[in-house]
Amino acid sequence: MEDSPATVFKCLTFYELELDQLYELMALRQAVFVVEQNCPYLDADGKDQASWHLLGYQHNVLVAYTRLIPVGLSYAEYASIGRVITSALVRGTGIGRKLMEESLARMETLFDHPVIKISAQSYLIDFYGSLGFKPVGDPYLEDGIPHIAMIR
Repeated sequence: MEDSPATVFKCLTFYELELDQLYELMALRQAVFVVEQNCPYLDADGKDQASWHLLGYQHNVLVAYTRLIPVGLSYAEYASIGRVITSALVRGTGIGRKLMEESLARMETLFDHPVIKISAQSYLIDFYGSLGFKPVGDPYLEDGIPHIAMIR
């Protein structure tokens, strides 16, 4: 990969995804969460069909992804952003910030300026804080990894 190639974002409903896109995003989610983080869990949690999927491509390769979740699906009173992933190929290039900025912009449009709650891995508190999220509640373990709830 080049130093800073353009990232092309696509935001699609589950039913707008092409089969190859669905395969790519599921493979990326498994590569990062199950293999890299050694965290076996049921990724197919029933939320994908009602969510929007933000896919970030560089050179036609999926390198970044988030799931944009409407109010009431993960949290009764909040919209959410989940499954935040950047490929190992592009980590450290600033794409994580671009991905979250694009995710927040899409949330504003899709869900009419929602209050957003996320379950953040604890080591990313400062990163999410720089995007306007504030920690709420006590830290907890999710799939064996320290997390904290954050709201924006």
